[in-house]
Amino acid sequence: MLRTADAPLSIAAVADELSIHPNTARFHLDALLRTGQVESVETGRTKPGRPPLMFRAVPGMDPAGPRDYRMLAGILVAALAGQPNPARRAAAAGSTWAKQHTDGSDARSRRSAVDRLTNLLADLGFAPQKRSGARGIGEIGLHNCPFLELAQTRRDVVCPVHMGVMKGALSAWDAPITVSELTPFAEPDLCVVHLAPAVKAS
Repeated sequence: MLRTADAPLSIAAVADELSIHPNTARFHLDALLRTGQVESVETGRTKPGRPPLMFRAVPGMDPAGPRDYRMLAGILVAALAGQPNPARRAAAAGSTWAKQHTDGSDARSRRSAVDRLTNLLADLGFAPQKRSGARGIGEIGLHNCPFLELAQTRRDVVCPVHMGVMKGALSAWDAPITVSELTPFAEPDLCVVHLAPAVKAS
């Protein structure tokens, strides 16, 4: 209603227009203020006393409108899959993202590197769990995939993105370890990240 109004409206005017109680109008206007969809407007005094609060819609798209990032992810994954060497491109994209979104402080010890990688994976929604591992220097089990539906159909792209994110983060931290392999769905509810010593460039 505020979007179609010709001028800012008071709480009383909103309540009257919508046939609701002024307290109900105030409640919803406060909620819209918090989400940035509405702003309050100061009006000049035309008579003694406190001027009424006036409200108008904030121009622009609705920040609370529906979103479909899953569709966007599917489009981008399909586009990558159609390119030459999709796994390499996907891993490079993941690595670039990680280097841009992780802090540059070093993780010099293996333990600190594993801890930081585990924390990053937890923040990204992978539900990680450190494991001793049958090979290499350890493993991290992933009990959730934030992109499960896409990974089930486009594992050739989604899993390399995950690999790239992990390797890129470890590289940004100058860690003494890297990810040597990612075994998707090693068990129905588990993917396994295999860790290995990083090979430093001479």
